[in-house]
Amino acid sequence: MKNVTLLLEDGTAFHGKSFGYAKPVAGEVVFNTAMMGYPESLTDPSYAGQMMVLTYPLVGNYGVPAFSVEPNGIATFMESEKIHAEAIIVSDYSTEYSHWNAKESLADWLKREHIPGITGIDTRQLTKVLREHGVMMGKILFDDEPDNIPTAQYEGVNYIAKVSCKDVRHYGEGMGKKVVLVDCGVKNNIIRCLLKRCVEVIRVPWDYDFNTLEFDGLFLANGPGDPDTAVETVAHIKKFLDAEKAKAEKGGQVRPCMGICMGNQLLSKAAGATIYKLKYGHRSHNQPVQQVGTQRCFITSQNHGYAVDSKTLPSDWEPLFVNMNDGSNEGICHKKFPWFSAQFHPEAASGPVDTEYLFDDFVKLL
Repeated sequence: MKNVTLLLEDGTAFHGKSFGYAKPVAGEVVFNTAMMGYPESLTDPSYAGQMMVLTYPLVGNYGVPAFSVEPNGIATFMESEKIHAEAIIVSDYSTEYSHWNAKESLADWLKREHIPGITGIDTRQLTKVLREHGVMMGKILFDDEPDNIPTAQYEGVNYIAKVSCKDVRHYGEGMGKKVVLVDCGVKNNIIRCLLKRCVEVIRVPWDYDFNTLEFDGLFLANGPGDPDTAVETVAHIKKFLDAEKAKAEKGGQVRPCMGICMGNQLLSKAAGATIYKLKYGHRSHNQPVQQVGTQRCFITSQNHGYAVDSKTLPSDWEPLFVNMNDGSNEGICHKKFPWFSAQFHPEAASGPVDTEYLFDDFVKLL
């Protein structure tokens, strides 16, 4: 294990050991308070451009499952085709692992995918720094390579374009109603949840004009980075909303729309709302969310650094969910038409699935 230094942009330094692939990297340093789920989190495209700090101290003790692919082209256990996080930062890496489904160690997986991992870091102190200052850029530097200093930028980078599929893909052809899924960095479990409910999924790239297709419902997926970079996606969503409103005025049936995470922000932008960046984001399995106008509260899985400003929603839209920790927006809905979204992840992977019923609500509307 080589000696490494995590250097934050404010000059704060943490010293540890390398257990992953030995290369210096840079990225936005964010923390996740989940106790498990590192295979799913590392392969979540929403972590593109970020170095993931895990506050739970012991990591690696259950290894990593095999990277197998189902006949439909979706990975069996992972949330995408590769690791998207720039690096993983932990307090205590377990060199030994034991799990019925494990095929390799976390270290071996990281090395195979050329992703750095560092251990021996006081991740709880690091998290306190990030909570006080807010997320910031950082660098992992190898002490025996003092002149090899990486650079990276997060603000303003269109990470959605980097992780979205490049062509139109079909899943479950002929199964039932057709749903267009706009891939801004979709997690596999969103596709799994839709297929489980017997719908055909048409997955399109982030900038594809899906309005030219025939479909029964629109689904806006999660994804990384700043939603303000997805100008084309917002324009296509607005085009859909305006066309459906015009159809309703003529007595036609309006097609439903559902968004998750980035999808919530893009739907909100298309409706006319604005987005802001959270100080340190929500990345955990234990975010409490209340359904507006009810006493219903859910524990949710989340991974996002931006939020919708509910005060900027037009009069025909309203908040659907609210975060009970900081009062930030957790979803919106239209007051008249079947359009709604969630900032959290109903499909979890990993985390609680208390809100998976939202997929049922969407499919019933088709």
